[in-house]
Amino acid sequence: MKARVKWVENAMFVAESGSGHAVVIDGPADGGGRNMGVRPMEMLLMGTGACSAYDVIHILRKGRHPVSDCVCEVSAERADGVPAVFTKIHLHFIVSGRGLKEVTVQRAVELSAEKYCSASIMLGKSAEITHDFVVVDEAEQAE
Repeated sequence: MKARVKWVENAMFVAESGSGHAVVIDGPADGGGRNMGVRPMEMLLMGTGACSAYDVIHILRKGRHPVSDCVCEVSAERADGVPAVFTKIHLHFIVSGRGLKEVTVQRAVELSAEKYCSASIMLGKSAEITHDFVVVDEAEQAE
């Protein structure tokens, strides 16, 4: 896996993935940026949420469970000093489907956390990572 990050100006960079997708990364005005893109540490959090949500969806769909949506809300705390590493990260999943069982979603979240999500497992070496979830039953909402 490779990526290329090119400086544009001030605190702005364009990052390109090995698969050819690009994203703008920028800092706030007080850090010399123009606030034109996501911050690097925000990108790390978004990638972690996406990695884990991908696992949850993949596990549920592979098991032919009736999942229709998954949102992963990620929150984090950082150290006060330099480096301002993440000290706590929490992933909150909102998983929707018709008749989706809570125990099934719990197992998918656990498998992602313990076995499959490379990003959260890696960050877990230096930060406390927690997970929780809610299941939204679309069958009940339709009534």
